[in-house]
Amino acid sequence: MNPGYKRILIKLSGEMLGEKKGGFSASMATRAAGEIRQIIDKGVEVALLVGGGNIMRARDSDGVDRLSADFMGLTATVINAIGLKSILKSSGVGASLLSAVNVEGITEELIVEKADDYLKNSRVVIFAGGTGSPYFTTDTGAVLRALEIKADILLKATKVDGVYDSDPEKNSKAKLLKGKIPYGEVIKKNLKIMDRAALSLVEENGLPVNVFNFLKSGNLKKVVEGEAVGTTIC
Repeated sequence: MNPGYKRILIKLSGEMLGEKKGGFSASMATRAAGEIRQIIDKGVEVALLVGGGNIMRARDSDGVDRLSADFMGLTATVINAIGLKSILKSSGVGASLLSAVNVEGITEELIVEKADDYLKNSRVVIFAGGTGSPYFTTDTGAVLRALEIKADILLKATKVDGVYDSDPEKNSKAKLLKGKIPYGEVIKKNLKIMDRAALSLVEENGLPVNVFNFLKSGNLKKVVEGEAVGTTIC
């Protein structure tokens, strides 16, 4: 394997780590760990930022104010990160958990230099807690962390094959936009890849983003090797 990228950040949504009925799924996390190990063994430096939607979503928080709901969601990312770290360890992959929402004795303080050292020493870095602030999505958190660690690319792991011109779950005729598309087209067509704050950051800093189907075995390895998988915004 000749990796196309040396250092990557993968945005793993809560959906990629949870059961359909909600909650953390050890089997889903084990599957994710297996995909990640394939590229770790080839020398790729891997950071992850996890979401928490399988445990807590704002739309499920009727009666709870927005600020509290957001902090509940940030805490949910820590729960997922703890579980994923344990599964990675069981799979023989060393991992460190750094969180913008620190839980003393469980997470480490999020210091970029520390994350950089871990990555250089072949440890997976799991980022939790999003940006650490309410009113921001974990997509924005993923972009921030990718820029901070100087990742070559941000990989958005999803259950669809890439970016579509409309929601494929709502429109059976939605067209998959294969290959590469420019940042401007994503914004102009209002393609629902990530929120506007995150899109502005990737465009301003020239960070490429690949959206791919993480549920297809081997896709992560193919993306890292530089194969044309999913859709790349650049």
